[in-house]
Amino acid sequence: MKMEEIKNIVLDNLNVSVILLDEKLKILYANSATESLFDTSSFRVVGKSIFNFLKEYDEDPQSSQIDFSAIDKAVDDYRPFTQREVCFQLPDKAHITVDFTVSPIIHGSKKMLLLEIQQVERLIQLNKEQGFLDTHKSARNLIRDLAHEIKNPLGGIKGAAQLLSDDLENRPELREFTSIITKETNRLSKLVNQMLGSNTLPKFTSINIHEIIEHVASLIEKDTMGKININKIYDPSIPEISGDRGKLTQAFLNIMLNSVQALSDCKTANPMIEVTTSIERNQTIRGVHHRMNCCIQIVDNGPGVSEEMLDCMFFPSISGKVGGTGLGLSISQSAIDIHQGLIKCENKSGKTFFYIYLPLDK
Repeated sequence: MKMEEIKNIVLDNLNVSVILLDEKLKILYANSATESLFDTSSFRVVGKSIFNFLKEYDEDPQSSQIDFSAIDKAVDDYRPFTQREVCFQLPDKAHITVDFTVSPIIHGSKKMLLLEIQQVERLIQLNKEQGFLDTHKSARNLIRDLAHEIKNPLGGIKGAAQLLSDDLENRPELREFTSIITKETNRLSKLVNQMLGSNTLPKFTSINIHEIIEHVASLIEKDTMGKININKIYDPSIPEISGDRGKLTQAFLNIMLNSVQALSDCKTANPMIEVTTSIERNQTIRGVHHRMNCCIQIVDNGPGVSEEMLDCMFFPSISGKVGGTGLGLSISQSAIDIHQGLIKCENKSGKTFFYIYLPLDK
């Protein structure tokens, strides 16, 4: 392999946007990360002024802005500079915060500028996701250890209650108490088994994600007797994924049941759950960069989730519902973990948004 080919491979697989400008600040080269940033191909950016793609973010004058005048001066003064956590606006009107570096280059008699753009939000999000996953794993392990410690004495209590019940055959007024002990022991055993989770290994097969969503939606419609409208918007271009049908079904079912509970509790006038599927490109999940991911978005028009609950709602035994065990969403998170995916929850415009990301390029 030639050195030029190696350089191109390295540049096109960087997460940092790399842009080469001529002395008139027109784009000579843009790597793949830049294509993703500007949401266009390099053929459409080469030859255009950089200011066609980098604009000041006027909506928030308090935010730190890129010093565009310094870019002009960098060519003549041959002065490199770096700005941290500055904002600018993209061609699609979205704004991002970046670390921005400009390095003057002289090649022969030509003056050029090398721009490096690192999205800060991406780094913050990666750190937040990793911290969330580490905390969830620790909490899950703690709950499982605790459940094991509880399970053994429960068996002894149940056995003793049954023996005592046999001895009290002629004392029905006392056998009632042993019956209560047995019943409550069974209830706790069931809860402990839920806390321990499934001990079966996942069985990965090729799955159409829309078939799973259709199945879960039909279960919800039957359970609610059609009182909640379920709107589905599918991207038919999503290929089959490699996954465990049972675990993915349980993950989606728990999330949608959470939405059903929220809608029922607040008695929304026109309760609605909307499920949208799409392909998301160039995302980093669990520290691994994936070129293509399946995104399942589940939205309900309930009361939303409190800010306090957003940071811990996927942890075991954390529930915002009266009488809830707090295991449903934790089980969903564990199921998606097995598929190397991620679940996120956000509040937007009074609605609750769940995002499930599943890699497609494994």
